[in-house]
Amino acid sequence: MVQKENSLFDKIGMPKNLAWGYLGILIFMMGDGLEGGWLSPYVISRGLNIQESALLFTVYGITIAISSWFSGVLTESYGPRKTMLAGILIYIIGTAGFVGLGLPDMHYSIMLVTYALRGFGYPLFAYSFLVWISYRSPQNKLGTAAGWFWFVFTGGLNVFGAYYSSWAIVHFGYLTTLWSSIFWVSLGAFFALAVNRDRFETNTVINKTSKFDELIKGFTIMREEPKVLLCGLIRIINTTSQFAFLVFMPSYMEQHGFSTIQWLQMWATIFMSNILFNLIFGFIGDSFGWKNTVFWFGCIGCALSTLLFYYSPVIFGNNFWIVLLCGCVWGCLLAGFVPLTALTPSLVKKDKGAAMAVLNLGAGLAVFVGPAIVGLFIGSTGSVGVIWILAGLYVLAAILTLFVSLPGNAKTAHLVNELALS
Repeated sequence: MVQKENSLFDKIGMPKNLAWGYLGILIFMMGDGLEGGWLSPYVISRGLNIQESALLFTVYGITIAISSWFSGVLTESYGPRKTMLAGILIYIIGTAGFVGLGLPDMHYSIMLVTYALRGFGYPLFAYSFLVWISYRSPQNKLGTAAGWFWFVFTGGLNVFGAYYSSWAIVHFGYLTTLWSSIFWVSLGAFFALAVNRDRFETNTVINKTSKFDELIKGFTIMREEPKVLLCGLIRIINTTSQFAFLVFMPSYMEQHGFSTIQWLQMWATIFMSNILFNLIFGFIGDSFGWKNTVFWFGCIGCALSTLLFYYSPVIFGNNFWIVLLCGCVWGCLLAGFVPLTALTPSLVKKDKGAAMAVLNLGAGLAVFVGPAIVGLFIGSTGSVGVIWILAGLYVLAAILTLFVSLPGNAKTAHLVNELALS
């Protein structure tokens, strides 16, 4: 049972007992995300073509998806600390292999294997903490608590990581910048696992001899509650465009007169707006309704703003500030999916970790689906075909959202409880 306190943390919706963990996620994801904005153009400049670059990101996304799936149920079985510790160790081993053995001489097969191994790391670390939040936050603040998670997650991955890289690659070079990621993820793990003293508690009694049954709960829960499956599909679409953009947008922007450094600064600023709206949409979701927020701001908003961002350099040329503004609109509306994190576990009365495993799988699959769409279609349709596919997926997500609702069509979970008591 989470104790309620009249503190600043309660007023802003962040669980005070998990504050150090939030800081740890921010720093960890900064280390994890420092290469996202420049790795694709870098390996292309070293001799790979865009399809090979897309494949590199695709295999990375596959392992992220697998790891994301296991993070929820492993957290319930072994606890978040052990699961997160496994994540940091795997990440360090994968990074050492990728940077030390693969990249220096561009051994593509080694790059594929080690970058894929690296992909197992961050979901075990970050998404296990998200399950921790879902159990240790008050129901009436769960949407806001989830918003704070995506604030620090995205802030580290896409803001601080990109800003740091725009400075570090100039002063240290590309490979040394990648090596420095090990320092940052280790520092984040220190705050999340050593300084954070919160105890993980669930209402679920886990039989330590039946871990396999726990692992397959994510499959069975989709059969028992199909709405959880729909949430997983919506979550895939949520950030598919984000990870597709990482593969082809740096080169696309370069064709329209923007340098790699400008792109990194643009990407970081876009997600600065995104993390701000992760919080705003957490509050909006708790008042306007979780489903309503996802439908109007997330699905419909992103369908339109994805096109706006892509066509902005075509319409306005290499006007940095206008293109940046259009990108920020997309980044803000991308946060409209934040209440999905509160909605999904609230669809079930128990096995919330299994429900979160489905949502985490969706988040991981987006890292795979985005680059895969680029690799499959950019050769035949060009970037314009890819962008219309991404916009169409958001329309599909809007349709799926219509079928996801809480009992009594309540806006949030605590209103379900109020209806049951009335």
